[in-house]
Amino acid sequence: MTESWAFTGAPPRIDSQPSLVTLVDGATFCISTSAGNLIQGASMGLFVHDTRVLANWELRIDGGPLEPLAVDSADSLSATFITRARRRPGRPESTILVTRHREVGDGMTESIRIHNLANEAAALTVEIMAGSDFADLFDVKEGRVPPEDHTSSGVDVNGLIMRREQEGVDLGTRVSAVSDPSTPPRFTRGRIAWQFALEARGEWSCEVMVEALINDTPIASLPQFEEGERAAMRRLRDWRVGAPVVTSPHSGLARTLSRSLEDLGALRMIDPRNPDRMGVAAGAPWFMATFGRDSLLTAWMVLPLDLRLSLGVLQTLADTQGTRTVALTEEEPGHILHELRRGPASSLPLGPGGAYYGSIDATPLFVMLLGELRRWGQAPDDVDALLPHADRALDWILRHGDRDGDGFVEYRRATDRGLPNQGWKDSADAISFADGTLAEAPIALAEVQGYTYAAYLARAHFAVEMGDKELADSWIERAMRLKGAFNEAFWLPDKGYYAIALDKNKRPVDALASNMGHCLWTGIIDASRAESVVSHLMSDDMFSGWGIRTLATSMAAYNPMSYHNGSVWPHDNAIIASGLSRYGFIDEAERVAVGVLDAAELLDGRLPELFCGMSRTEFPRPIPYPTACAPQAWAAAAPFLLLRTLLRLEPRLPAGEIRLAPVIPAAFLPLRVSNLNIGGRRIAIDMTSEGFTVEGLASDLAVVPEPRPVMTPFHHDPRL
Repeated sequence: MTESWAFTGAPPRIDSQPSLVTLVDGATFCISTSAGNLIQGASMGLFVHDTRVLANWELRIDGGPLEPLAVDSADSLSATFITRARRRPGRPESTILVTRHREVGDGMTESIRIHNLANEAAALTVEIMAGSDFADLFDVKEGRVPPEDHTSSGVDVNGLIMRREQEGVDLGTRVSAVSDPSTPPRFTRGRIAWQFALEARGEWSCEVMVEALINDTPIASLPQFEEGERAAMRRLRDWRVGAPVVTSPHSGLARTLSRSLEDLGALRMIDPRNPDRMGVAAGAPWFMATFGRDSLLTAWMVLPLDLRLSLGVLQTLADTQGTRTVALTEEEPGHILHELRRGPASSLPLGPGGAYYGSIDATPLFVMLLGELRRWGQAPDDVDALLPHADRALDWILRHGDRDGDGFVEYRRATDRGLPNQGWKDSADAISFADGTLAEAPIALAEVQGYTYAAYLARAHFAVEMGDKELADSWIERAMRLKGAFNEAFWLPDKGYYAIALDKNKRPVDALASNMGHCLWTGIIDASRAESVVSHLMSDDMFSGWGIRTLATSMAAYNPMSYHNGSVWPHDNAIIASGLSRYGFIDEAERVAVGVLDAAELLDGRLPELFCGMSRTEFPRPIPYPTACAPQAWAAAAPFLLLRTLLRLEPRLPAGEIRLAPVIPAAFLPLRVSNLNIGGRRIAIDMTSEGFTVEGLASDLAVVPEPRPVMTPFHHDPRL
């Protein structure tokens, strides 16, 4: 089994190439140079379901390389590489322009066009050098590429064919090509070639297709053309059509939301066993797989965008929910998985292998999202069908998550192959005391207690809906007991903030970190202490100007260029902003939202996984983190949660109402959000400095122009 979960730090640097291009479509992604080539021996390639099906892909003209001029990409799954060949003999400049339009799906298609810009014919030899090693994604990442002599290559009636047998599975890549009959391709081992004379001012083109095979069967049919449009493109178009439309004079806001929409569309994954089910990959390039925590938080953030994503994520995680106790994978009954890999070591997409369960937070987040999905009016039958899985998840929390029966949920890896830290800050050095000393497991994270508290309340709400007063009371009592214990054990009265965690001896881990912002989001923090918490989160030690840092500058472990000890994560900030708003700190929530959106505008509209934590007063632009995933799911989802926070939008469809109390920065006004799906109706919200109006709302839904109460009252009312 691939031990992908043993990684304990930031993603590795891809390589030293000055400019790389990443294309993504669900479980397929391609990393190339800016000329469109995949260089043998580098961490590039075409990956399908965690397997590198192309390791080498070089287009040459007359035996020479192409010089990149520009890359044009309108979306995340396609790009046009604009290049030129080296200059012809006797000419001072190149006269051969080459464009390569590439699209990825369950494979890759490439349309090549060559233009002769000279006034005389050019004799050309066009070659594509192709090779594969069928390396597992994590072998590539860690430099453990299998020997080439384990891979065979040759030619069959369809073109080039490359194969590798691994663990009883015959992996393959087929490359075929179509061009004008007068210039047919010639296939030899590892090479496709054309030779022809291109007339003056003439143009030549061909289409090359790459498909991944298992036992000589395509993983999925080659991207099909329907009315001139590939299926992947059609899915992306449908995603765009169904999305809310934001109109604002603030170009950065509209641009960031548009780019986020494209990235999320590309990261969606369709389950081949359940084609109507939608999921989402965590991020490119190394995390193009289902991750429990990432999927659940992403789905929560994009509820205003598409409820189907939340339902698909929950259904997939329910299907893979733990049923037995396995130390190696940390599976336990009711446990929600951390990641699901489908590379060669787990039989590719043929089976459910490659699951690892070392996550302390995915299980309560599963219950939280199911409860939120009910509030948004998802089909009751779909939600009800998942309720037994929520009960199994809660049983895991009580039996396995709370290891010592003290009421707190803590983690400790089962073997030395597992992740030492199992919250969202999962680097080996992420949980430390103020003096830099690392906490020892078992560790109870602050935010996980908040997630658990919210999960208990979500289950109580379901019980209220079913009229089961006794069950509702039991979950409410458990939630209140946890809240009281949390505020007693995690609060640091001498510092005025909450500990990041409790260590193995139940000592508060006293670092000032962003984790307690998640506790605002879930409502577990005592309202009387919220002001002190907020003042620390918004202090210069924590707030960089672009967002709240993961760790304060005053802490011994602070490093603004680290993965989790001082960097700024957009999803972290979006959650914190939502928590600030929940407790009534509107100005602070707006300040965080504007800081993150300003950073996005300066990063070409795309929020990466994280960026460095240097102060905005020191550097006028956010400093990129060199190995951050982009696109990355919860970073792309963050602007939608920020927008929801500014709208203070809280649907409560079982109660027949929507809470809506916008607090929009003046720079964003007038603002219109249209095509928003609420209760199966497409509504529009128009906001100006004078107020707001709502169009298209169903007659049985009322708008309540008030924010959600800081602490929702607990009584037996289905409007909970």
